[in-house]
Amino acid sequence: MDRACAPRQGKGASGVARAQRNFVCQACGAVTAKWAGKCEACGGWNSIVEETAGAAAAGAPASRVGAGKGRRIDFAALSGTTEQPPRLTTGITEFDRVCGGGLVPGSALLIGGDPGIGKSTLLLQVAAALARRGTGCAYISGEEALDQVRLRAARLGLEQTSVQLAAATSIRDIVATLEARDAPHVAVIDSIQTMWLDTVDSVPGTVTQVRASAQALIELAKRRGVTVLLVGHVTKEGTIAGPRVLEHMVDTVLYFEGERGHQFRILRAVKNRFGPTDEIGVFEMSDRGLTDVANPSALFLAERRGAVSGACVFAGVEGTRPLLVEIQALVAPSSFATPRHAVVGWDSGRLAMVIAVLEARCGVAVGPNDVYLNVAGGLRIAEPAADLAVAASLISSLADTPVPADMVVFGEIGLGGEIRAVGQREARLKEAAKLGFRNALVPSAAAVSGPARAAPVGGIGVDEIDHLSDLVARLRPPGRTLGRPSGSDERRRPYAPAGRRPGPND
Repeated sequence: MDRACAPRQGKGASGVARAQRNFVCQACGAVTAKWAGKCEACGGWNSIVEETAGAAAAGAPASRVGAGKGRRIDFAALSGTTEQPPRLTTGITEFDRVCGGGLVPGSALLIGGDPGIGKSTLLLQVAAALARRGTGCAYISGEEALDQVRLRAARLGLEQTSVQLAAATSIRDIVATLEARDAPHVAVIDSIQTMWLDTVDSVPGTVTQVRASAQALIELAKRRGVTVLLVGHVTKEGTIAGPRVLEHMVDTVLYFEGERGHQFRILRAVKNRFGPTDEIGVFEMSDRGLTDVANPSALFLAERRGAVSGACVFAGVEGTRPLLVEIQALVAPSSFATPRHAVVGWDSGRLAMVIAVLEARCGVAVGPNDVYLNVAGGLRIAEPAADLAVAASLISSLADTPVPADMVVFGEIGLGGEIRAVGQREARLKEAAKLGFRNALVPSAAAVSGPARAAPVGGIGVDEIDHLSDLVARLRPPGRTLGRPSGSDERRRPYAPAGRRPGPND
């Protein structure tokens, strides 16, 4: 057959481009040529779904995009002044803090969290607070009917606010509504996984639909100056469902955290183009909704009981805020061949490292025992400065010796057992002094210059240590041995707490 008469690749006999069919992983967004039970990119099972991309999505070859086809862009110099963007303050102190001082017009925020944690409640309160201050707000729900949202508003006492309510899932309709002259300045989309765009041939919630829907809303926000707040579902691993590119597209990513059994909720910023990252806001959930917690340190320590072994107060920093929280540890003889380590609110890998350093550098035999570690209040701690407080809790439980009730502890532990200095030492000590603590066990500041070597703050007595063995010596009762020499068979035997004699099975 003559090559001139042969149809071009990717087109039918009529010359019309055929739709391209791809197989897309709904967990990571990887595209494959055929279906498979397991995604080779992320390892997820049964996450690959067939999707159809239109002719425009298939795109023309790069060689067709040549000079003269586009508009020339203008470049600007790095020097110059830029005015700070105006902020829309909600009056909800903790929310404004996490956002960097308020909402920036034309920005897009993505808020994720576990089901039932309070995302919709928080955003409904934010919209009502802005409406009270004269800012036009719209709450667009794709998951709940209007009556359901009205019932929540009545329970929160927000039914009299001028928030515009709608139930819609079509991105084309939402964009057309928000482009009107009398459109509101803030729009809440609950949630992005329920939205769909008719130009994309896939069901709502798929990677292609989430990406296309978010892109359309973000373009609207930048073009019209509308602030868009997107609610995002999370996976079982706790990350926002959909493509990872979704978090790169938005300006701010907030995670709403908390345990179902606790009344505290933590709003954490993991990305913010207009403010600090890792900032947190603390809320208390009640039957009237979420309320600000002005002093979270006092709240986390409210139920603390002194003179209990295995409990230690850690002076941490979350974002720009110093925060005191109690770390609890329980070391008990194990009845299994492999001891169990259970961790709530901290990194389990970090706990394994601290235990290994205690055994290898200090001769403390923790390994044969079950270890349970808990951060009281449902807070999750990520900074390495909690290493020393965790070690103090473990040694205190193992020796059955309480840590002094008026002492705070912070410091990072190295693999050699050395205690490394951490930042914002003065801020931690000031927060501890404000709550009545009188002693602090901290890393040695001999090698640190500047503010870290300042005089003790607020009358707190500072006890500096430079090795983990110093902590063991302070908490070990006189005449007691917490560990066995390396290589000894007795090292594998569980440690017997005070007042208990080892039994025949120990």
